[in-house]
Amino acid sequence: MKSGIRRRGAITARPTRRDARRLGAVCAALGALAATSVTLAPEAAAADTRSRQWYLDDMRIPEAWKISTGKGVEVAVIDSGVNPGTSSLKGQVLIDGVSGAVAYHSTRDDTGHGTSMAEIIAGTGAGNGIRGVAPGAKIIPIRIATDGLKGAEEEKAPTADKAIRAAADSDAKIINMSFGNIAPDEDMKAAMRYAASKGKLMFVSAGNNGDKANTFDYPVRYPFAIGVAAYDKSGTAAKFSTHGDYVDLSAPGVDIPSWCDGKFTEYCNTWGTSPSAAIASASAALVWSAHPNWTGNQVLRTLIDTAGRSWSKNEVSSYLGYGFVRPRRVLIAKDINPGPPNEDPLAYQNWDPDAPTSAPPSSASPGHPAKKAGAPGSSAAPVAAEKTSGGNTQTWAIIGVAAAVLVVGGAGFAVLRARRNA
Repeated sequence: MKSGIRRRGAITARPTRRDARRLGAVCAALGALAATSVTLAPEAAAADTRSRQWYLDDMRIPEAWKISTGKGVEVAVIDSGVNPGTSSLKGQVLIDGVSGAVAYHSTRDDTGHGTSMAEIIAGTGAGNGIRGVAPGAKIIPIRIATDGLKGAEEEKAPTADKAIRAAADSDAKIINMSFGNIAPDEDMKAAMRYAASKGKLMFVSAGNNGDKANTFDYPVRYPFAIGVAAYDKSGTAAKFSTHGDYVDLSAPGVDIPSWCDGKFTEYCNTWGTSPSAAIASASAALVWSAHPNWTGNQVLRTLIDTAGRSWSKNEVSSYLGYGFVRPRRVLIAKDINPGPPNEDPLAYQNWDPDAPTSAPPSSASPGHPAKKAGAPGSSAAPVAAEKTSGGNTQTWAIIGVAAAVLVVGGAGFAVLRARRNA
């Protein structure tokens, strides 16, 4: 077997600082990679796709487009492949974005998942297709072996670590990873460290088993993964969205139009943290396009600073992280301070004792300290959970249960109020 992504055996992960944020819980797991979104029944064929994209208006993205469409920014989509022939992606996919073995069948998508993520990020909306949050951005497709890929196709597909390294060496500024694997993979962890050293931002889906075992998997557990949770139309954390100390930001993840399958004939409503990660990636593209001289640290810091929340920006919700991504807020701010270019806004969380420079930060980054007892998301005392929405499918098989992380109750109404100020 080529990597832990397809390994089928019990493996125990070594704890990192991000694991320490999770109360030190590390479980033995049976490995299987899965996409982190679930497809529901298709809407009527005549339905206008744009009208179903409620999150664009919710986030006031059309207003953001007056300032930035993501032009000049490339986003690597590591997924099931990306079909460049859909009406919404024609001219949007950089087929030669990566080369060599890692480019194997990158434009072949048998499930429709990777193509959907690409459209959510950079679709033009042509032909009644999905309109991306950053329609001016371009997509670099990289196909890895997701569930369902068998035989020679599986063996020839690059492993996740090689895909991440290829994305890191490409012109992509942002890497979207809407997948999860319950087995740890040290090669993937090292690849993410490498990508971070190249200044890339890696947005990773948090997972869909929040209403089940609620265990975090990989790569979201690794340093430098920006974990993205899902919220629904009411502005509250989705019931399925995996919650805990690996959640950094949140984005829409319920009733999101996506391709029903690899036939590319109709869109279905999807729920999951896969589209949430894609929306967060596209949000970063909008900001980076408007501020091309910023570093990834500065782009991420401004997204954190402007995130929608009802709690202090120095605190973190276990369900929604620092809050809802609101790129428009960054774009309209005339005097926004992006902070130091070389300072990681999540430095404390990303500290890795296995890294070459293993000294932990003396404290968390200014303005973004580690969680404190009593803060939203802390485990200081049992309290009521936030309001949640529907969703009832566990997409990853889990062996072993990690410790739960509690959240401050009563946040549902406050979160809704914050969302309306997008």
